[in-house]
Amino acid sequence: MSNKHHRFKPIDPDIDTLAQKYRNDPTAILDILKQVQDTNGCLTPEAITDVARALIIPPARAFGVASFYSMLALKPKPYNIVRVCDGPVCWLKGSNLVHQELYKLLEQHPDWGLERSSCLGLCDRAPAALVNDEQTGPLNETKLGDMLAGWRGANQDYAQSRPGELRVILKNMGQVTPSSIESALDRGAYCGLGTALSRTPDAVLAEIEESGLTGRGGAGFPVGRKWRFVAQANRSPKYIICNADESEPLIFKDRVLIDSNPHQILEGMAIAGYATGASEAFIYIRGEYISQANLLEHAIHQAEEIGWLGNNIAGSSFSFHVHVHCGAGAYICGEETALIESLEGKPGEPRVRPPYPPAYGYMGMPTLVNNVESYAAAPAIICNGASWFRSLSNYSTPGTKVYMILGHVNRPGIFEAPFGITLRRVIDEFGGGMRPGSEFRFALTGGAAGTLAPPEVLDIPIDYTSFSKGVSLGAGAFLICDQTVLPLEFLRVLIHFFTQESCGKCTPCRMGTQNLLQTLNRMSAGVIRKNDVQEMLALVDVMQSASFCGLGQSVAMPVRSALTYFRPTFEAIS
Repeated sequence: MSNKHHRFKPIDPDIDTLAQKYRNDPTAILDILKQVQDTNGCLTPEAITDVARALIIPPARAFGVASFYSMLALKPKPYNIVRVCDGPVCWLKGSNLVHQELYKLLEQHPDWGLERSSCLGLCDRAPAALVNDEQTGPLNETKLGDMLAGWRGANQDYAQSRPGELRVILKNMGQVTPSSIESALDRGAYCGLGTALSRTPDAVLAEIEESGLTGRGGAGFPVGRKWRFVAQANRSPKYIICNADESEPLIFKDRVLIDSNPHQILEGMAIAGYATGASEAFIYIRGEYISQANLLEHAIHQAEEIGWLGNNIAGSSFSFHVHVHCGAGAYICGEETALIESLEGKPGEPRVRPPYPPAYGYMGMPTLVNNVESYAAAPAIICNGASWFRSLSNYSTPGTKVYMILGHVNRPGIFEAPFGITLRRVIDEFGGGMRPGSEFRFALTGGAAGTLAPPEVLDIPIDYTSFSKGVSLGAGAFLICDQTVLPLEFLRVLIHFFTQESCGKCTPCRMGTQNLLQTLNRMSAGVIRKNDVQEMLALVDVMQSASFCGLGQSVAMPVRSALTYFRPTFEAIS
């Protein structure tokens, strides 16, 4: 028996006060850690331990959170940080050269530090960077000095529709002042919610089901069916979550939707809450989207002031409260169960499924998780009806989709059109054709976890099933590459992304991505072994069948498509 007396050092008063501001709620740990880091420059072991004590959680849990997210620092860093994106779009646009030149420049500025980032959601501003919390781009060697002096560039203007577009979700693009609820109301904001409140929740739910709206985040699951699962759950409280993490390379549509009309998203979430019986909601937004998070916070406050959010909306018995929750840099948090874990104040690691979130989600309660675009589509459906939404397309999948086109085309950017368009039409009509001197070689379709599509699939209609024919829809993104891009080098960049962003929870993904990258690095250096292709195919088979979540499973798509359509380039490198 020990006669030792343990004396605990008091919790740092500033940390204790900060924790009390959040009611000592462990789910607020990410916000608290970020504020402690902002104050102290990094997260020391002592600070992390004090945060854990203030929140009455094990220190190991706090250290797990602090070490999981890329935007949290356990060691001191320079006062200013530039994070240069090295994702596939920025790589294609020359981010390697930008990084090299910036490294030389910052040697003369000791108060500046340089880091890499897998993707910043600024693909239409590539090569892009995050300067402290400010989104910056497009960069080039001549802009680096201006960047240090305060230049940040500007978002692309998508107010003008392109020939062939059919705008529904983007209908008010450029016509709404994002910071003004009056401007949004003038363009019909909250009319859909008002219509919903005049009906029963089941009637609203039936309208969404009848519309055939599918999830716009990439999986394409029927939105109405997911809403029905939550509505039928006999436990409460229920929760609504908007997935605005958007960390997939090539994807930036959700950022554009938030920047252009945040009330459209809030209205769609409120409609979902009314239909499912939920009164509490969260927008989980990636940590690199600080300006977008601030815009959403402002929009929520405005909507609460005039009664379109908060208690007893529009004089009804329905109350709905929305909270913005910022991540801190983790691609895996785009997976819905990892997002929920992060929202609960834990490392963003995926859960075992089943159970699925509609049955067991946030805090173990029924939870609806949809993408930004999915919620943005709901108000128009309620206002105009399911039949109208179905009439927008002659294709088997109803409605319209927001697409992104990037790369070696004359007019990269964002557009909206029905399903069933072909890659040829994406390039020639919506992208303005290939750039002068460029010939189409392949396209990365759907996102990083998509397919490398060769010329022979240019005329295949694109939907949620077309990946089996070589063209992936995913979240609706297409990176067009010309004859200057080598498939092997491009695949190496993709696998580098997955290696960096694997959460490491399961061995197939953690080791599989590393082994793939090592092989591709060696092949890129000209050292090719006879069975490299067969071994890579065997490896992705294992990853697809044994990985814990979609990250490891989806790596197989770009690898298989690259080795199928461009196999000679992987076997004949000299």
